[in-house]
Amino acid sequence: MTDSALSPDTPSLYTGRFAPSPTGPLHFGSLLAALASYLDARAHHGRWLIRIEDLDPPREDPTAADSILRTLEAYGFEHDGEIRYQSQRHDAYQQNLDRLIHQQQAFPCQCSRKQLDGKPHHGNCHCCATADIAWRFLAPEKGEFCFDDGLQGRWCEDFSAIGDFVLKRRDGPWSYQLAVISDDIDQGITHIVRGIDLIDSTARQALLYQALNQPLPAWSHIPVALEANGQKLSKQNLARPIAADSISDTLFTALLWLRQQPPQTLRGAPAGELLSWAIAHWRSDALKGLQGIAAPDTFCRD
Repeated sequence: MTDSALSPDTPSLYTGRFAPSPTGPLHFGSLLAALASYLDARAHHGRWLIRIEDLDPPREDPTAADSILRTLEAYGFEHDGEIRYQSQRHDAYQQNLDRLIHQQQAFPCQCSRKQLDGKPHHGNCHCCATADIAWRFLAPEKGEFCFDDGLQGRWCEDFSAIGDFVLKRRDGPWSYQLAVISDDIDQGITHIVRGIDLIDSTARQALLYQALNQPLPAWSHIPVALEANGQKLSKQNLARPIAADSISDTLFTALLWLRQQPPQTLRGAPAGELLSWAIAHWRSDALKGLQGIAAPDTFCRD
């Protein structure tokens, strides 16, 4: 029986996903998130979807989406269903925003970042609905949201630290929070496996699920890969793209990083063979309580 921190009542109902932003090629940190979500879904005999979160063109590389998809295919990942692109989903996000407005859970706001000074917004910038406004979610001012993370245990966030968060920005783009939950709901995502750097988004997303009268998914946040200086391995920190000519070695290293124990006899094995072994022996509990693990120097900044 598969040992996993995520335990759906009925394995066939499990639907997971990997949702990269196309800001550059896939790096080791992104591969770890893809691999953990893929293994947990497949170990539960579940579905695994790919979604490209392309809602911020100024930050995106026009070649990155295709590059990411080609890399995932080369590394043996097999997705279910069609690949979704958030840039094609504006009507769905508007529909959910309209519903929140109708329920008086979203309001127009003209506050600039300078006016807010980095502090949580608590309903003090309500204004008329004009073109030059952002839309914010009306969050509770008191209380907290707590959930049992599949890997990090009990996790709580105070509503006073969240404030009224943005749903649609003044300059037009949809917020990460509204777009993500809209697609997760529409795609029937039941289990979300992602990096712990995103755990602070969970309370905001849970508030939106509840406002839209939808059941919460199960969340599980894996540790992030760290550089020697303690910074997260990321495209912004010039992490190296994973190579197409060392797939087996990179996958084997990723499994070791995820605290799995592939036998040495699998070194150099084809990607499909490595993934088959990893699915059959997946133990996500090996990552419990871990928030950051040093990445091999090979994958750090150039």
